[in-house]
Amino acid sequence: MKIVVAGPGAFGQKHLDGIKNIDGVEVDSLVGRRMENTSAVAEKYGIPHATTDLAEALARPGVEAVILCTPTQQHAREAIQCMEAGKHVQVEIPLCDKWEDAQAVMQKQEETGLTCMVGHTRRFNPSHQWVHNRIVAGELAIQQMDVQTYFFRRKNINAAGEARSWTDHLLWHHAAHTVDLFQYQVGEPVVQANAIQGPKHPELGIAMDMSIQMKTEGGAICTLSLSFNNDGPLGTFFRYICDNGTYIARYDDLVNGREEAIDVSQVDVSMNGIELQDREFFAALKEGREPNSSVAQVLPCYKVLYDLEQQLEG
Repeated sequence: MKIVVAGPGAFGQKHLDGIKNIDGVEVDSLVGRRMENTSAVAEKYGIPHATTDLAEALARPGVEAVILCTPTQQHAREAIQCMEAGKHVQVEIPLCDKWEDAQAVMQKQEETGLTCMVGHTRRFNPSHQWVHNRIVAGELAIQQMDVQTYFFRRKNINAAGEARSWTDHLLWHHAAHTVDLFQYQVGEPVVQANAIQGPKHPELGIAMDMSIQMKTEGGAICTLSLSFNNDGPLGTFFRYICDNGTYIARYDDLVNGREEAIDVSQVDVSMNGIELQDREFFAALKEGREPNSSVAQVLPCYKVLYDLEQQLEG
């Protein structure tokens, strides 16, 4: 299967690292914003073609699918462009930063019948899979999730510490992980959500601190705290308070409420959530089925984000 990867930055390279471990997939072209950097990354990973034009990559013979790791503001437009070119597409999280864009992508997927998957990685991290498997088996029920998403980003930089050409967003990007995971794990839609935010950064124009509360129709609740002002341990930490135990997930690692490690190494074929996400995308294409975290499955997350944005701007 020949594919295109668009976005040679920190996250694009995480996908390239994962794809190296997946048989039967060849990255045929790498698309980037600056040719010099794009060519260097293509050479590093042995990718035969590099370009700054997504349309050029889509037109290459044999290309079947695309992984988009481009700036958030381009995601919806480029996902639609890929599907209009007859290509399946996986869009990195977030799908968009506007509700109407999410709806447009969903409409294009329905029109074309092509696969459109969104990179909601938390569904694939072995730590969260372990919890999900126990919920599905009837062994756990979530009473509350307490989540902290903390970074120190007072300047416009990416995960590799390099300057960004676009501005990240606590609500539309980082909250999306938890809003989707909460609904996915509980198995119920959010029916009540509230948000407050701190002052907006004078240069970046975004809130640097935010707090979100959610409740599902069955009564499970979630409290999410987000910050770009946190000069301390970085990342996202999930506490699952259940009817049968408490569990704390830190990316691909899991401990119980007493900080005793839980072995999740046998949950899936890899401990790398990004690789598992890509494996699901390619497996769904080969098997002709809907992937986990398809645009249809994650659309409710973006409706909640839109409703929260209306609150914050109201």
